[in-house]
Amino acid sequence: MQKRRDFLAANRGMRAATDAFVLLLHPRADGNDMVRVGFTVTRKIGNAVTRNRLKRRLRAAARDALPAAAPPGHDVVLIGRSGGLRVDYAKLVSDLSRAFPRAIAKRDRV
Repeated sequence: MQKRRDFLAANRGMRAATDAFVLLLHPRADGNDMVRVGFTVTRKIGNAVTRNRLKRRLRAAARDALPAAAPPGHDVVLIGRSGGLRVDYAKLVSDLSRAFPRAIAKRDRV
């Protein structure tokens, strides 16, 4: 995902937070089963080098976890948090895999 309107639409969807990231999950309106992924890290996290390092870690974790965990036909946005640089990579991937069912469960409760 690259367009601002897609990120804003995902903000209205389901969410699950961890120490390393916030997962936003939003069903696609166009009926396409493809999963689109977007990454964002705010300036509060650090300088450009730090933000890019965190985005690279999130991209790698998404590459490992999303094929099995992400529901088809959804947009996924990962918002990086400062804990994402300190957490072990294996834990980052497992947290991402567990965040999808949590986000969907929160939607079902409301």
